Order: sequence, then C-alpha cells, then structure tokens
Amino acid sequence: MRKLRNDELDRLSSDRFRESDKTPLTIVLDNVRSLNNIGSVFRTADAYRVEKIYLCGITAQPPHKDIRKTALGATESVAWEYVEDTLEAVELLQQQGYITCAIEQAEASSNLYDFPAKKNQSIAVILGNEVKGVQQEVVSACDHVIELDQFGTKHSLNISVCAGIVIYDLFNKISPLRE
Repeated sequence: MRKLRNDELDRLSSDRFRESDKTPLTIVLDNVRSLNNIGSVFRTADAYRVEKIYLCGITAQPPHKDIRKTALGATESVAWEYVEDTLEAVELLQQQGYITCAIEQAEASSNLYDFPAKKNQSIAVILGNEVKGVQQEVVSACDHVIELDQFGTKHSLNISVCAGIVIYDLFNKISPLRE
C-alpha cells in the first residue's frame, strides 16, 4: 500500500465546505478552558461536516493563535457562534427541534454505543469544562445525558478526545453523508 499525497485526497475548499451538505449535528462547548481543545474540536467538526459550534461562557473564540494551531484552518470552514449563557444556547437549539445531549457521567445516562440516534435526526451535544464538566443546570435542561464507557483507573477523557469519539459515533448514526 502507498500513502496518499495531500493533493490526492480531494478535500473541500473552505468555500465548498460552507456550501456542502452537513451532518445534522451541533456542538456546544460549555466553559471550555483549553484553547488547544477548542481548536481540536473545530478540526474534528470539519472532518465530519458538523453544522455549527456554539462557544459559551469562558470558551475562547477565534481568531486566536492557540486555537488556530490545532484547528488548522477549521475555524474558517465550520460555522460558529458565541453565546454567553450555555443554558440559553441549549434552549435555543431545543426550540429549533434539536435533541440536546449532555456528554457527562450522570444518573440514568445512556451509553453512547446504545444511544438510539436516527438517520438525519438533528442532535446537539454539550461538552463541558475540563475540570467541572457540563454545568448541572445545563445537564438538567438537556433531553438526554450520554456517557462513554471507561474501564481504566481514570474517570474522564480529555475533551478533544471525548468530542472525537462522540462526533464520529453520531456521524455514523445520523449523517446523510454516510448513505
């Protein structure tokens, strides 16, 4: 096997990306501190054609050199918006018909693997602060809480790793691009 060169990958330009069909998935970042994590979420959102990212609370916004370092230009392709209050963003998405899902360890959470998402279903996932997670009032307002199985000694994943797993799983379940 031969590795493909970048010019053989048939990647979309930022303009073509903005005009392309998207996965009906929106990401909400609730008080995410790390600029590198924010950039990584943008990059993964670009890879799976996520509709939009909401940056809430203390979550930094582009342009910023440390976001740019890991986003590698994805802040130019993926739509994003700053909303100060995460709960307000969640309620707005619910009014627009999104199923809202906090990614958190909580009572009565659903396992991501078992979460019954349907093709073309509009879903918004909320990822929280690296230390405190998703705010309790936001968890309480969401339609579902989704948890990722973990079998080691630690009880959390880095937010960018968690986002990658969740985005990839939901892309495979709901994206019309997967047909």
